[in-house]
Amino acid sequence: MIKYSVLYPNTENGKFDHDYYRDVHLPLIKKRMGSYLLSYSIDKIITTPEGTPAPYIAACHLICHSVDDLQKGMAGHVDEIVGDIANFTNITSVKWISEVVA
Repeated sequence: MIKYSVLYPNTENGKFDHDYYRDVHLPLIKKRMGSYLLSYSIDKIITTPEGTPAPYIAACHLICHSVDDLQKGMAGHVDEIVGDIANFTNITSVKWISEVVA
């Protein structure tokens, strides 16, 4: 099983619409990916344990059986999904794929 993570850094003059992300963007991804996307989660990051501003303000994690399934689920939909990003943020995200081991 793999997890595709997308994190949004807490940047000066950065904007992020958490409601749009939750209500529109991630449901769009789920609809387009269909059964290739097993589940997803969204993090609305609020602070660090020390109470200082967090380095990120939001994240999502897509769970798929494999990288191949992630690619199949995204095939033909990347332009639409990427095109929707301007509707909720002006922040450049940080992405990676990890293997879920526990």
